[in-house]
Amino acid sequence: MRYLALTLVVAVLGAETATAPALAAEWPSRPVRIIAPATAGGAADTFARTLADHLPDLLGGRYFVENRPGAGGLIAAQITAAAEADGHALMTSSVAYHAIAPAMSANPGFHPLRDFTHIAYIGGPPNVFVVNPGLGVRTLKDLIALAKRGQPVGYVSPGVGTMGHLTAEWLAQLADIPLQHIPHKGASQAMMDLVAGTVNLGTMTWTTALGQIRAGKVIPIGITSNARVAEYPDLPTFKELGYPDLVATTWFGLSGPAGVPKEIVHKLNEATVKVMALPEVRKRLERDAIETRAMTSDEFTQFMASEIEKWGPLAKRVGQVN
Repeated sequence: MRYLALTLVVAVLGAETATAPALAAEWPSRPVRIIAPATAGGAADTFARTLADHLPDLLGGRYFVENRPGAGGLIAAQITAAAEADGHALMTSSVAYHAIAPAMSANPGFHPLRDFTHIAYIGGPPNVFVVNPGLGVRTLKDLIALAKRGQPVGYVSPGVGTMGHLTAEWLAQLADIPLQHIPHKGASQAMMDLVAGTVNLGTMTWTTALGQIRAGKVIPIGITSNARVAEYPDLPTFKELGYPDLVATTWFGLSGPAGVPKEIVHKLNEATVKVMALPEVRKRLERDAIETRAMTSDEFTQFMASEIEKWGPLAKRVGQVN
């Protein structure tokens, strides 16, 4: 019986080894869904649709976007983690969905590293601190001086647990200033209140703020990018302002459930890098100051781990406060 059991184990392992290349050779054998943890028009949805539009030309097959918003991305991540690992169920992963939301949840329903195959890094915009002109602040130094003189300065973000929320809390900690979070349900409403002067400070993505910055309705005082943005060369980065750790982007990637065959991962990684390098895609990325770079699947997984380590403790702390 023992010999028979060992023979069966060897046979199963051999079958699995033989099946993986065959599966990769036939992939995609049916439409591939890319789950976006956001409503139509959001960044996760936009990146998913960019890939769905261009991957057929590079890899063949059909791709469609399935919008599954809710719970800070946890719902979409749970669905993806539970899907069959055959390369036909993917998602737009993110610092929000895999580093922040799980840390803020007592039971996220998945492990952000163990339960996923992290395939390719896409990129994302930095965050910018902007003020209403009526506040009388023109620089970060002005803001810090104001905050240290009186009551906590209220600030808006797109919501609890967003990168805008976390970067503001980190600045408050580093600069030892009182900032009071006024969370909103989405970036649009936050920006409307900031422009109206209901609140005088906001932290949000560069993509969200750019239109109102160009219109002169808000003033940028610091950006979390690695380098200054070309359109606003006078806008300093937080790194230049003395906060070298305050470098952050609201980045996105492409991930699938744990165990996607390496051959499929390699194909998707190469194709995603090519899509991001297409002239029409590059033009949109540069317009929105979206920072992107090519990473292998292993590099992206290591990057994901470092982001979880960087943002997880802070997310857990602010989640308990809120």
